Amino acid sequence: MSQRHASRSSFLTVTLVAAVTAALASAAALAVELPVWAMFIGWIAFFTRGLTTRSTLENLGCVWLGLIFGALAATSVGLFAPTFGTLLAIPLVVFVVALIVVSLRGLPAMNNLLCYFLGLVAWFAAHLEPSLESLAHMAGASTLGSLAGWISHYSPRKIFVA
Repeated sequence: MSQRHASRSSFLTVTLVAAVTAALASAAALAVELPVWAMFIGWIAFFTRGLTTRSTLENLGCVWLGLIFGALAATSVGLFAPTFGTLLAIPLVVFVVALIVVSLRGLPAMNNLLCYFLGLVAWFAAHLEPSLESLAHMAGASTLGSLAGWISHYSPRKIFVA
């Protein structure tokens, strides 16, 4: 087999594996009543850095912490809005959350700023009431997505080795 044919075959295999994995992950998300778009947050997080199992776990951990920061921020805005008004409460809370999240980039591990912000964006896009159940719901969706990203990355390698 020529190198060009092998390269084309590899390209097509990676594409097909990713598409099948995405379809199966979306079906799984729907089956357990998780938002498909939030599953893709985890998929994106997988590909932000590393492409190793360790990076997968760190990236996902940063998304989860971003979700937690989002829930805490939403709670804080609700607490401060009656006193300061929404127009002041939101920027104050965003300032504090941004200080914390951006400073975490200096950690030796769990320092993926993009994943922290993916978690924050996912939390606010979901419009959920802050609760452990809501956090678990969103963490589950992002976990499913990270697992799907990991599968779509590693499965083609197994196909070509076999």
